[in-house]
Amino acid sequence: MKATQKDFATIAPRAARAARVFFLCGPDESSILDAADRLAGLIENPGERIELSGSDLKRDPVRLGDEARSTSLFGDARHIWVRTSGDESYDAVETLLGGEVPPCPVLILASNATDKSRIAKLLAPRDDALVAMFYPPDLSSVAAAVRDMAGRAGLRMGGDLAERIARSVGLDTRLAQSEVTKLALYLDAAPEHPRTADAEALAAVGASTEEDGFMPLVNAVLGGESRRIAPELRRLRELGLNPVGVLLAFERRVGQLAGLAAKLGPRGDIPGLLAAEKAARRIFWKDERDIGAQLRQWRAARLERLAERLMALHRQLLANNQAAELLLAQELAEIARHATARR
Repeated sequence: MKATQKDFATIAPRAARAARVFFLCGPDESSILDAADRLAGLIENPGERIELSGSDLKRDPVRLGDEARSTSLFGDARHIWVRTSGDESYDAVETLLGGEVPPCPVLILASNATDKSRIAKLLAPRDDALVAMFYPPDLSSVAAAVRDMAGRAGLRMGGDLAERIARSVGLDTRLAQSEVTKLALYLDAAPEHPRTADAEALAAVGASTEEDGFMPLVNAVLGGESRRIAPELRRLRELGLNPVGVLLAFERRVGQLAGLAAKLGPRGDIPGLLAAEKAARRIFWKDERDIGAQLRQWRAARLERLAERLMALHRQLLANNQAAELLLAQELAEIARHATARR
């Protein structure tokens, strides 16, 4: 079966009951992770989570089927997350489907693949599989999502404040949900006794404004402006922002760049493309110059390798929380060095 970004929320509960393999693809890493978390929460008795990489499965295609049909050390249920790039796990998925015993749920997160990839074409016709593709949201859609979150939390929120929150979190709905939750707690809001949220309340809970958010650091690193990185990291540390949240802003921007790179025609008319995206409100006008410069620096294989590095860093940060700030700083410095070499 197949789901679009618009109908995923409707199809997900049915898919979680019927499907065993889920292929989540597209240029928006954040939405893919959101979808995987949602599916894992909908699966009945998901049990232990096992993580595999696409590169491991490319070397050993049989491993996925073996893991999906084995039990944990104590005989409990399990489900598998596969973080992969493109079609590198195709042989592993094909082998998995060829087994006679139904596998445990397998969620394949492929931010560098599309619903036209070989794996997607293999899975889409099957009733026991789901293929869904996710694109980076635009400002208006995230602002609308923020207002929906606010309504569910018992907050009355105007469009301007919702847009401000959407921009401050780099269009990341998970971070936006965190801001809405903080606002609701601060105002003692609930659906049965709603409260009105305003800019003063947002400032009181320490929400990042656009200027105090992640994007100055994102632009400094991806633009190869090495001298700006240390001051930006210090500023974010003073604001108390989570390293994983900072990394999500990078993943969001790289996913946006990948989507834009895919739209570029044979002439590679970057100014024309950005003008059209800005007119459609898919990019914010203040980001146009930085995105244009980054599109010129990060293209094709370099952009794909960058996405893979960020995914690997994400796993490192989650596995080593105490050293997260140091790991993030080291990797961002290395990425900036590569960007500087292309300036």
